[in-house]
Amino acid sequence: MELKKNFKDLNDFIGTHFIYTYDNGWEYEWYAKNENTVDYRIHGGMVAGRWVTDQKADIVKLTDGVFKITWTEPTGTDVALDFMPNEGKLHGVIFFPKWVHEHPEITVCHQNEHIDLMEESRVKYETYPKYIVPEFAKITYMGDAGKDNDDVICEAPYKGMTDDIRNGKYYTKDYKRIKR
Repeated sequence: MELKKNFKDLNDFIGTHFIYTYDNGWEYEWYAKNENTVDYRIHGGMVAGRWVTDQKADIVKLTDGVFKITWTEPTGTDVALDFMPNEGKLHGVIFFPKWVHEHPEITVCHQNEHIDLMEESRVKYETYPKYIVPEFAKITYMGDAGKDNDDVICEAPYKGMTDDIRNGKYYTKDYKRIKR
């Protein structure tokens, strides 16, 4: 099921599901759900276990085969990702507010069900200085999930999930979640 194609325009990029590992060892899963929405799960790092659906984002083509995605989370975390899928890599910068760096466990949940808690924490705890994490990452999986597929990021991450996905044990051939 792994995707083998040449990326050029946004039409090639939108609907793609990625797994990547930053040079610091943090593993993320990310899906370009549509032209202005992303879903993601975090499998490694200080907020491992966190997952988000329907995050509004700015998604643009910088040049052929290079795409920039930026967004701000309800936590106050800012994210900027530069995907270079033809080279199998990306560069990301995550700007964590001080409170997320000091209390990451608050964010380890399905964010969509806890927006009030994220907003309360943003007010209750210090925001600055930001904890900035700039890293390159290697893309370890690309799948053609299609646009607006709610089966891509539909449950909390579990140990071994990314291996299940890479080994074809998570999705059917039409990119629906295999029932467990």
